[in-house]
Amino acid sequence: MSLLSGVPKLVNVGVASFGEAASAAGAEVVDLDWRPIEGGDPKLAWLLASLAGDGGHADAPGTRIDRANAQAIERVLAAKPVLVDIALQAREVWPDLDAKILLHAGAPLPWRKMCGPMQGAAIGALLYEGWAKSPEEAEAQLARGDIRFESCHDRGAVGPMAGIISASMPLFVVRNEARGNLAYTNMSEGIGRVLRFGANGPDVIERLKWIEKTLAPTLKAAVAAQPGGINLKSIQAQALLMGDEVHSRNTAASSLFYRAVAGPLMKSGLERRPIAETLDFIDANWQFFLNLSMASAKATMDAAEGVAGSSIVTAMARNGVTVAIRVAGLGRRWFEAPADQPIGLYFPGFKAEDANPDLGDSAITETAGFGGFSLAASPALVQLVGGTPAEARAKCIEMYEITCAKNPTHSIPTLDFAGAPTGIDIRKVVDTGIRPVITTGLAHRQAGVGQVGVGIVRAPMACFTAALVALAAEMGVA
Repeated sequence: MSLLSGVPKLVNVGVASFGEAASAAGAEVVDLDWRPIEGGDPKLAWLLASLAGDGGHADAPGTRIDRANAQAIERVLAAKPVLVDIALQAREVWPDLDAKILLHAGAPLPWRKMCGPMQGAAIGALLYEGWAKSPEEAEAQLARGDIRFESCHDRGAVGPMAGIISASMPLFVVRNEARGNLAYTNMSEGIGRVLRFGANGPDVIERLKWIEKTLAPTLKAAVAAQPGGINLKSIQAQALLMGDEVHSRNTAASSLFYRAVAGPLMKSGLERRPIAETLDFIDANWQFFLNLSMASAKATMDAAEGVAGSSIVTAMARNGVTVAIRVAGLGRRWFEAPADQPIGLYFPGFKAEDANPDLGDSAITETAGFGGFSLAASPALVQLVGGTPAEARAKCIEMYEITCAKNPTHSIPTLDFAGAPTGIDIRKVVDTGIRPVITTGLAHRQAGVGQVGVGIVRAPMACFTAALVALAAEMGVA
């Protein structure tokens, strides 16, 4: 039989119309969904090819990156984040905050460029600290430049949504017992009108004072009563098995933390009132564990920071204007791109036009394999964001394409208990065109309105292409 006889069988790459024409002519066509990297940019394609792991020459850039990534991932998987203490005020950790310094979520950003929720939270922080007596006075100081801003990440900290941390705010102190590095975060304010969403009225300030005077010292006693602290990695691993993805849903994790502190508090000898208020507050706030999950992920991913040549993402952070990433082999440089608008389910009375672009440090959880990377573990959350369990599994499976490892201690039941995809590789993101999925809360554009929904967003590709170009230069590839 001639090789040209019979029905032609073709693989169509890219443009669908080519395959449609062949199919109409009687050919059997298999369509391959492919498109050139970043719109066919030849320079980027060359850099990517030059940095690809080839398993060949030991000095090839890609081989060196693969070795570095193996070292970085080993540190990530070996991390053991533990809540070891509570600093009753942030000035205990950073005394210079008293010089009117505020920390905020995301990459560094000046006051004039901040989104509404972050500006509102900054005003609230000045009122809380007593640096201003009215919102108008606070805003005037901020506009004059009397207040200095720094990124939480630059202080080894993380904060949800606006992420504002000021001198008097208590901090969770988390230590990675595997390497000794520390991470910090502020405490959950609960739900409703809260500082992290830009609210700054008297009710918000009163709650912050209660956190400082009652919640923090009570929890400090609970942590001190437990030799070795509270193992956060264990709580996160269990929560994945109980329906959390440990970013936008922390119901199980918060309950497990409640159990971890309730017994020690009952035996602590503290007065009944602060114990009851503390436990009631945690019990009423299903997102209480979020801040701890973030600090745990920060301590985990910071362990990989500084591994020369590694292409692993150690941080993703959003300031409401840009999304930024850091890469293990590129130090503390930020690679930024405009923040996208999340897609999700809005609370009654709100719509997509009301929401601020992507905001908060909480995407640090995705870099450690939680959140969108473990979405399949949380069917309840999938319903909140308007999807289906099948879609959640598909998104989770997609994340394996851009990561370097499956975390054996973080199992996802609906994926046959496979380990969560962990360790985002910028090379794989650019090569596949798959952008990291992030589960997130939705903040109103205007300060003080608060949360308006829950959704899903993807990190912008431009962050990863910029980081790839920088890594290529670092590896001597032009």
